[in-house]
This record gives sequence, C-alpha cells and structure tokens, in this order.
Amino acid sequence: MGKKSYLTDNSKASVHDIVKGIDKDVERGEDILMFGFCVVMLSSTFAPIAPPVVVLPAVALTFALSASFARINYHRMEKKLASAIVELDGYEQVLIRPIANVFVERPMPPLTMSFNPLKNLMRTAKSLLGSLMLNPFWMPIFYVMGIQIHEEKNLIVLNKVICEVEQKLLARPATDKILSK
Repeated sequence: MGKKSYLTDNSKASVHDIVKGIDKDVERGEDILMFGFCVVMLSSTFAPIAPPVVVLPAVALTFALSASFARINYHRMEKKLASAIVELDGYEQVLIRPIANVFVERPMPPLTMSFNPLKNLMRTAKSLLGSLMLNPFWMPIFYVMGIQIHEEKNLIVLNKVICEVEQKLLARPATDKILSK
C-alpha cells in the first residue's frame, strides 16, 4: 500500500514491471467491486430476519464502500503510473502511453463529487425513475449502484488496454531480434 511507483528501488525501469503492477492493481479493483456485489447478493438471506429498514441502508452502504475503495485504488494506480512512466526510455513510454491515456480520457472525479446528487443530475434522475418503478426507498441504492457500475466500466476499459499493451510486449522480442539482424 505504501508503494508510490510500479518500479522497485533496485530495478531498472521496465515496461514489463509497470504493466504487471498495474494489471495486479486492476485485478484488485475488480475484486473490490465483486466483493461488494457478492455482499449485496448475500443480503437477501437476511431479509427474513432483518427488516427492510436495516437491509436497504446496509445494501446502499456496501455499494458505497466498495465503489469508494475501488475509486481510491483507481487514483492510486494513476499516481503510481505517472511516477513510473517518467523513468522509462522514449520507446517504452510510447508502448505504455495507451494505458496512461485511459486515465486522461476517463478521469475519475473525487468521491465528494460522485456522491453529490446535485452534481450528478443524470444519475440522480435515473435512480429516481428506477426507485419510482420499484420502491422509493431504493433511490439511494440505485444511486450508489450507478457509482459502482461507473467504476466497473473504467476498470473494464483499463483492463482491455492493458491486454493490448501486453500483446505488443509479447510481440516485441520477435521484432527486436529481426531489427538486430
């Protein structure tokens, strides 16, 4: 957790180390979100013994916590990548640039903005509409579920780009051998 870069202190800057590190962090973010979904799915087992006044806020809180931890993980990945990318050679920076571009193209606002319904009017409207169709007490659940889904979409895009970069890195040794001849 205290690590500030994807590179170790005693290693030469390597794209492979960075990609491997950010891939692990993406997996960690996916695990956080999946844990939140699993806990919510298990909450139905408490419905017969706990009143909705207890279960519904617990579901909303679970989604809020898992989305928050995933967002913190996303921001941490962004900072670690930014500090590691400056230590790479020019060609290696070009290889890893698509991953850095994901953070530029899909910036994540601070949690205070995400949880403010007045700053996310579309999410608020969708949550209100969903809650009116089902039950008005579900509005907070739908709202934080929207935050959770947004987190998951960003991790899916990031994971896809990481796989593309890994494919380029796997093909790279073959092109390096051809160029050296």
